[in-house]
Amino acid sequence: MNRQLILEDGTIFIGEGFGADSEVIGEVVFNTSMTGYQEILSDPSYCGQFVTMTYPLIGNYGVNRDDFESISPAVKAFIVRESADFASNWRNESTLDELLRVKGIPGIAGVDTRKLTRLIRKSGSMKGILCSAEEDPALMIDRLNASALRTDQVAQVSTKTAYASPGRGFRVVLMDFGMKHGILRELNKRNCDVIVVPHDTSSEEIRRLQPDGIMLSNGPGDPKDVPEAIQTIKDLLGEIPLFGICLGHQLFALACGADSFKMKFGHRGGNHPVQDVLTKKVALTSQNHGYAVDEASLDHTDLEVTHIAINDGTIEGLKHKEYPAFTVQYHPEASPGPEDSNYLFDDFLTLMNEEKRKEIQHA
Repeated sequence: MNRQLILEDGTIFIGEGFGADSEVIGEVVFNTSMTGYQEILSDPSYCGQFVTMTYPLIGNYGVNRDDFESISPAVKAFIVRESADFASNWRNESTLDELLRVKGIPGIAGVDTRKLTRLIRKSGSMKGILCSAEEDPALMIDRLNASALRTDQVAQVSTKTAYASPGRGFRVVLMDFGMKHGILRELNKRNCDVIVVPHDTSSEEIRRLQPDGIMLSNGPGDPKDVPEAIQTIKDLLGEIPLFGICLGHQLFALACGADSFKMKFGHRGGNHPVQDVLTKKVALTSQNHGYAVDEASLDHTDLEVTHIAINDGTIEGLKHKEYPAFTVQYHPEASPGPEDSNYLFDDFLTLMNEEKRKEIQHA
């Protein structure tokens, strides 16, 4: 079953199909991680995207029950150099091909992923269509050019109703913009009483839950497509300690008066070096984002930069100069990737504890 990947610039890649048998259109991006394809596939931040893995051998250790970051993967298609037919690992429970078939995700193997990645790095992320090799490329390009990518990705992947993950510690309202399970797992480890709420939950509803802190999760797409969340953050800023990750970081910046921009090809992988501006220490981080905060736009805000990307100098962390709030562009929960920045969850607990002491002192 041969398939073809056609990009909006007319470039065509022919390969072998695996996974679900369907024709799809999406944004083509690449991820540089050498392992962790199951976590990448199930990361809601990839909603609507074709993920190209730069590491050539994918599927070699199979799929297991423990490494999912969401129940229903939102990846549009999966592009690899080689898809392993047989998995070898003591945790293996099914093959990559079986997972994609069950979840309705088409894949294409045998693609020159090195060439594709270089093309994206040169021209930027672009639209693509994955279809049967028997389809007329000219007609497929016309269909591709006539299509528009959806801008409601957050609404697609966010929970529709609030739910609790009980604990005996601090109560944290986790705003779900496309939350990875790793974030919830880290809060649970610290005995937090977590209430996960939809992306469009109002500030009044959150106040009624009486949280000790608010977590802004990761998620897909352009932060400017989620204006309701920006307004909610504005309303709550300064009242309740806040910690944002990835899309949550961008939404926080916009709520504080900063601006964001679309990157040429984004940061996606488990090997991105980030420097702490204060300590000068460098951590390797897991990242997945196509937008970033514009540093020039911070001049007239109360935000200061805490972390920067070593590779391109973009902003990787912010904190508010007056209020108990900080954010990072990368993923401290990893899943997959290095866990160098896991301490940030402890910093969040410290922040909530400090605010609780102030409340007691002023009572």
